[in-house]
Amino acid sequence: MTLRSGRPRSWLSAPVLSVAGLSMGSGISAFGVTVVAGDVAAAFGDVTADDGPLGQIGLPVTTVGIALALIRLASLGSLGLAVLADRVGRRRLLLTVAVLGFGLTSLAALSPGFWFYVALVALARPCLAALNAVAGVVAAEESRSVDRAGAIALVTAAYGLGSGLVSLGRGLLPGDPSFRVVTAFALVPLLVLVPLLGPRIREPSIARRRTGPTGRPGAVPRPYRRRVVVLALLVGMIALATGPGFTYLFVYAERVLGAAPLQVALVVLAAGPLGLAGLLLGRWGADRLGRRITGAVALAGTGLGIAVAYSGGVAALVVGYLTAVLLGGAFAPAQGALASELVPTAIRATVAGWLTVTGVLGAVVGLAVVGVVADATGGFATAAWAIGGLVVVSALGFLALPETRGVELEDLEAGAVE
Repeated sequence: MTLRSGRPRSWLSAPVLSVAGLSMGSGISAFGVTVVAGDVAAAFGDVTADDGPLGQIGLPVTTVGIALALIRLASLGSLGLAVLADRVGRRRLLLTVAVLGFGLTSLAALSPGFWFYVALVALARPCLAALNAVAGVVAAEESRSVDRAGAIALVTAAYGLGSGLVSLGRGLLPGDPSFRVVTAFALVPLLVLVPLLGPRIREPSIARRRTGPTGRPGAVPRPYRRRVVVLALLVGMIALATGPGFTYLFVYAERVLGAAPLQVALVVLAAGPLGLAGLLLGRWGADRLGRRITGAVALAGTGLGIAVAYSGGVAALVVGYLTAVLLGGAFAPAQGALASELVPTAIRATVAGWLTVTGVLGAVVGLAVVGVVADATGGFATAAWAIGGLVVVSALGFLALPETRGVELEDLEAGAVE
């Protein structure tokens, strides 16, 4: 694909496509944990009908929620890894965390117990989170302003494709599939994607020319601190909704509402095209309407979608979940482009790490709140509406950020954006 001027689209270059491929592998590995959450609980717990619908999970919702929250919390380690990308290079960091993340996830298939499984996937999570953060940075740095939202959308879509593939693979397995088989899907990116795509990934030219950070690792210079804090809080808010909203999908649908695994897999599969549509919508809005307005509308809509999803039956779950997928997808290009255009190259990966951290914290809080409130109230609706409403209100925070549509990254090196 080319521009009208005849110049090729920078978001379709080999380096961007290659980091998108690694992001797809991250989706396979990370979302596999979500897909088998109910299976792991049932395998190592005690499924009983005496405690009502929640008894079908096998372990208390609070236990499952704490375990999932701990796995998410482990992603905080991604900050230290992402910071290294500003110091040792994007490519070296990407390939290292890819091998470690995919490898540790694969080992979890051999887990002898629930908390052993949790420990292994928790160790893998910082690597997978850092992979996604730096992949987005590389995509932004390898593309021009007019293509930047598209490059970030491509990386996000690749992660979503990996998530859909592992979900569909589980749904197509005969009988009641073991979590061990599904977890072992991580061997595919480890043994296929890394060797195939690694040689095609390069250090972005703007990163090769950068002046490395000289302060403390992880520090953000004062002129950029306020805007990074605001954006980080907004990223944390969308994670507050999508963390529990997407993670509890299989547990809620299969164990509480009684949906069949293949039915849930079909919903996730349907979410693929909708997620892609959301990415395209977000890209269009970010480039035509602006990064801020697109991000604000997408954030508010995502919170509302999650509230609807967990407040009724199967129909409400499908409508709310797919709405959240669509608008959550629209949020990614706007937020990603805004993040890359707010700070200079020397700290771009560091900032991506901080955004990952606040996303993790938001997801952890959401998972914990939903689990505790669900046990206390006997359902998910109260927690879902409380979290969803808070996220809707938080979208006003975009008013505190400057609009960066049309900014080239070289302008930031020259201090053109204040």
